[in-house]
Amino acid sequence: MNRLIVLAVITASLLSCTSRQADMENRLRKFITEYEKKAIPLYRESALADWNANISGSDDDWAKSEKASLSYREIYADTSAFKELREIKESGLIRDSLLSRQLDILFRAYLGSQVDHDLIAGQIRMETELSRKYSNFRAKVNGKELSDNQIEDILRNSTRDSELKAAWEGHKMIGPLVADEITELVKHRNIIAGKLGFKDFHDMRLRLSGLDPDEVDAIFKELDDLTRDTFKKTKEDIDAYLANHYKIKPGELQPWHYQNRFFQEAPEIYSVDFDKYYKDQDPVRLVSSFYDGIGLNVDAILEKSDLYEKPGKNQHAFCTDIDRSGDVRTLNNIRPDSYWMNTILHELGHGVYSFYTSRDLPFTLREEAHSFTTEAIANLFGQLATDPEWMKDMGIITEEECQKISGESRKALSLSKIVFSRWAQVMYWFEKYMYQNPDQDLNQLWWNMVEKYQMIRKPENRDMPDWAAKVHVALYPCYYHNYLLGDLLAAQYHHHIATNITEKRSFTGEKAVGDYLKKMVFSVGAKYDWDEMITRSTGEKLTAKYYADQFVN
Repeated sequence: MNRLIVLAVITASLLSCTSRQADMENRLRKFITEYEKKAIPLYRESALADWNANISGSDDDWAKSEKASLSYREIYADTSAFKELREIKESGLIRDSLLSRQLDILFRAYLGSQVDHDLIAGQIRMETELSRKYSNFRAKVNGKELSDNQIEDILRNSTRDSELKAAWEGHKMIGPLVADEITELVKHRNIIAGKLGFKDFHDMRLRLSGLDPDEVDAIFKELDDLTRDTFKKTKEDIDAYLANHYKIKPGELQPWHYQNRFFQEAPEIYSVDFDKYYKDQDPVRLVSSFYDGIGLNVDAILEKSDLYEKPGKNQHAFCTDIDRSGDVRTLNNIRPDSYWMNTILHELGHGVYSFYTSRDLPFTLREEAHSFTTEAIANLFGQLATDPEWMKDMGIITEEECQKISGESRKALSLSKIVFSRWAQVMYWFEKYMYQNPDQDLNQLWWNMVEKYQMIRKPENRDMPDWAAKVHVALYPCYYHNYLLGDLLAAQYHHHIATNITEKRSFTGEKAVGDYLKKMVFSVGAKYDWDEMITRSTGEKLTAKYYADQFVN
């Protein structure tokens, strides 16, 4: 009899637990249904408004973008909705994997907006005004207004010191126009982060994206150790080459001698002029053909994209998913050169990730596993622009030319990765320290980081907000770690594909590559967190060993 009573109690307890779990999961399903009714149309409206503003640059379109962005953000500021989410999360009763994953993402999204409405509105207002200023800015050099593309042309191709200096300084003049506003925005973001219980905005940004700041710090320190000696030796080679190129002594080299605005791309010190191979090519035709050949057709993306320069248009490049239902677009300012060939390959890497995410997934999971996982795909494809095998297979160069430039090209790729890794260090640590203390001398902090990681001296007596000339500091804050983590993962994917999918390093015509990426990376969207997705798709956790093997050792 006693055994029967105990069994009855256990059975009743299990039934009660099962019932409470079912009730809690139904509460979450109801929450998600109501959330999607509000979020989906406002998400699309905000994405479209931002797209239109970046294309036109008009004050009216930027005002519409600000309004739409605020309307979308207000969803996550709902305190009663967040209370419901918190109760569901703290119950610990969500067992369904898809529901649990949505709960995790939604909880972090709502948490980041649980502050006063005026604080969120103020942040959006400041960001929109800065977006407008960056979009409309054109450098003035010797009385002429020049686009970023034209500034880059001068820095890459001129050998006249006065012209190089004027172009470099002209581009940096956006700094004084926006620096005070950025500092105000940094403090404003920190206020929001503090009210939510975070150390500062940098800390909040990483944690809400699913990253541990201490772990990211450790990775960056490891990569600093991994690349420092190699970069120091490489920098000596760069300086020797550039000194000879400009007919000056290595000690006389200035930041404007490094062939781009921030020394974030490697100078062309090897005997391969990639631009000459693309001057008669159509980058759009090439990317369309390439992606179609690996089973990732991009025609629907290109059809809605804006690809060429226009007055008032954003001079950079990005890819955006307008509705998470197939409307994916990329903004570019394409010219027939290797830089823009890399860029359009890169942006369409983002594009195929979004476009081929399964639309059977819930709206919340129809995005990448993490920002750096989509950067990995973009980097994986972008670097093909200067791969001789890819260029040969795409009909850009002959077999003979491929053999001729192969050795130097591989050196150039390794150089570009090491140079970029040092630049990423500048951005990561500058932003980390800036958010820790925005009242410090940011002009000096910037050059401290440049001198430490890029080994470039500050021009004598220069005291300007050169840091503010980098648009990411203002509008894409605390994001640069994703590019470098993306490079690590891109090397890991490259190794996995070469080992298990195809030995053809150019990927051209290999539909198995597209099939693998669609199945293991794109289609699953955010169904798994980034760590699990990487392990499932490559068989191991994120590691720097393939990056080191490919570009450093």
